[in-house]
Amino acid sequence: MELSNLRPAVGSVTRKTRIGRGPGSGKGGTSTRGHKGAKSRSGYSRKIGFEGGQMPLQRRLPKFGFKNINRVEYKAVNISDIEEIANAGNIDKITLDVLRAAGLIRKNQLVKILANGTLTHAVAVEANAFSKAAEKAIVDAGGSINKI
Repeated sequence: MELSNLRPAVGSVTRKTRIGRGPGSGKGGTSTRGHKGAKSRSGYSRKIGFEGGQMPLQRRLPKFGFKNINRVEYKAVNISDIEEIANAGNIDKITLDVLRAAGLIRKNQLVKILANGTLTHAVAVEANAFSKAAEKAIVDAGGSINKI
């Protein structure tokens, strides 16, 4: 085998079918499109969801639900997580940067502190929102809260 006698594998290369070039081609007349109807016409493109005139599924199903455009979504962080971070790094001030470094939140996420767990250290906690029980637990442990 040399460069001068290289050939594609048998059957891998086929000629383009020339449609609509007379009866001798075997693909003349209706040009493989069948007889009449929208699909035989030039410029036809079926719309997404079209079911041949039958009432489409998205119109047969009822509309329901509601999306509140004013919803504010918080990432929940429990007091138990704060206790873990405070113990591991001997930290007395928990900020959003500390939570981000610990992998509990992502960039630009709002944080709400919840009261799941117990707090034994006096820790200053900085977050966007606090539950009432979490506020009470932090203050009772001798810490302070700071709403951003």
